[in-house]
Amino acid sequence: MITPITYPPPVSRTTHPTARTIAPGAEALLGQELRALDLGFVQPVDYMGNDLDIVQAARVSYGPSTRRLHDERGLLRYLMRHRHTTPFEMCEVKFRCKMPIFVARQWIRHRTANVNEMSLRYSEAPDEFYTPALEHISLQSRDNKQGRDELDPGPQLRAEVLQLLRAGQEESYAAYERLAGPLGIARELARTVLPVSLYTQWIWKIDLHNLLHFLDLRQGPHAQLEIRAFAERMAEFTRAWVPLAWEAFEDYRRGAFHLSRLEARALRRLLGGAGDQEALEFAGLSGREAREFTEKLDRLRRAE
Repeated sequence: MITPITYPPPVSRTTHPTARTIAPGAEALLGQELRALDLGFVQPVDYMGNDLDIVQAARVSYGPSTRRLHDERGLLRYLMRHRHTTPFEMCEVKFRCKMPIFVARQWIRHRTANVNEMSLRYSEAPDEFYTPALEHISLQSRDNKQGRDELDPGPQLRAEVLQLLRAGQEESYAAYERLAGPLGIARELARTVLPVSLYTQWIWKIDLHNLLHFLDLRQGPHAQLEIRAFAERMAEFTRAWVPLAWEAFEDYRRGAFHLSRLEARALRRLLGGAGDQEALEFAGLSGREAREFTEKLDRLRRAE
């Protein structure tokens, strides 16, 4: 008779001290499912390091004199400001995430993480599909080929779209169940009838430098609404995990402006008293470049 293997219960850090560095804000969120969309979530599973580890990694690199020149916050802000990225790579975090497949396919474009996704070759597909809230159903943008339009399509059209989405999901899942059930077709083939609105899960591990880059892009105004919802939950954890690094990130990355050579030329003209159109023409900015520079000016003028 084979004796089954038994595993001890997980040890709580609150009852078993650890020699690892701890981030109190991260500890408070570990294991919580931070909800995103209708059925999705981001769950912090584990992390390594905190703000102090970033500073210590930098001091190893730059030498002991750094300690006399900067306090911890000042040094961390210097690192972020001057794009010294390797100290931020000393911190890592692991998330368990549940998202629609089409969100996962956008997400996986960030090839700087370690990912292990649920396989529908081995597991039965869940009957869980994403359906957008009515207010998030929009028309195709006329200017942006990969985005929504801000025009309101109206309640009647939104209701029709939602009905079509749900009907398609129900039909495809019924076909999947028949293929994988009575017909006995292999799951790896039966899954091909399922739409990209089906929910999937994965474990996603990434260092802090690349996580901040992900959040900079996926929290941006041009990111798709659905992936932005997950970025917001991850940002919530990151803000609690490394508050000093997050402060520097917001000051020097998210709240900063990058200017091209032509944009800097136009800005100098504006500071000299020229109007917007004159500055654009002087710098040779037109079309999309002119619109993007104008958006930056609008943000700058609205900034507190």
